[in-house]
Amino acid sequence: MKTKILCLIFAAAFAFSIPIAAAGCGKDDKVIRINEVTHSVFYTPLYLADALGYFADEGYSIELTNGGGADATMAALLSGSADVAFCGPEAALYVVVGGSSDAPKVFGQLTKRDGSFLVGRDDEPDFDWHMLEGKNILAGRKGGIPAMTFEYTLHKLGVSATLNYDVAFNMMTSAFESGVSDYCTMFEPVASDFEAAGKGHVVASVGEQSGEVPYTCFAAKSSFLEKNSQKADALLRAVTKAIKYTMENDDTLIAQKIAPYFDGTPVSSLALSVKNYKAIDAWVTDMAMKESALDNLQDIMDFAGELERRVKFDELVVTDRAHAIYREVYGV
Repeated sequence: MKTKILCLIFAAAFAFSIPIAAAGCGKDDKVIRINEVTHSVFYTPLYLADALGYFADEGYSIELTNGGGADATMAALLSGSADVAFCGPEAALYVVVGGSSDAPKVFGQLTKRDGSFLVGRDDEPDFDWHMLEGKNILAGRKGGIPAMTFEYTLHKLGVSATLNYDVAFNMMTSAFESGVSDYCTMFEPVASDFEAAGKGHVVASVGEQSGEVPYTCFAAKSSFLEKNSQKADALLRAVTKAIKYTMENDDTLIAQKIAPYFDGTPVSSLALSVKNYKAIDAWVTDMAMKESALDNLQDIMDFAGELERRVKFDELVVTDRAHAIYREVYGV
């Protein structure tokens, strides 16, 4: 499966979505091009860092594009269409294992658990995970961290269900609405909006059940980090400050700040989404990935049969700048 995903990464190298948002303008050397795996309130601190002017304070603007899946996001990075890939670290790990003369490195982590919510067709106020026994579930792409985390969670609970891998990540919600599968995982604000529209019911938080795992990270080519360390530092500093702001401020205020990044979504819906993510402790404070987190991820990948070999921490991750910037921002 790893080989298939690597093929998809390289085949998709020039097939990306158009930019979903652009903050500011300027010369290329003052723009940080970030391809995100999807667009979600789950990534609130990234958008908030831009909205609050933290990137501008560093002398940079950001250009966001939506990959619609970790394979396409990593392809954008490898092809040079993006400076930074913002996705699950498994995408970078596959490239490292496959061999590369300019392997991607994870230099910052934002989310520390699954950010999706399980949506069913019926209201189930007494939902129990064992109710998924024998059910068909849309939980992500084969080999992607959402699907692997979900599969590992069911395994730990002793629940046997069928995971549907046939639908592209960014098409899962529409497929579920059309009648595919019994349950579907959705990120916010899609999950809450789907429920508000009477199309389904949020029955559980996947991240609350699955526990901590390095879910979404910032990765860049080794050569980029060597030649553009100031850009990486700027991103880390801006997002670290935004994480701090997120944890210290009211959900509605935060929702108002990020509303321009979610055109057409009510502030009330965004505030609820932020509240839900705070409730499950979704975000890190220190953006340096922990070695134990990578061990966790590789256990999950190994169980899914997607790990050709385990990688050493320093093969994939760099932490010195993220640690230093955390201490600087928090004054510790």
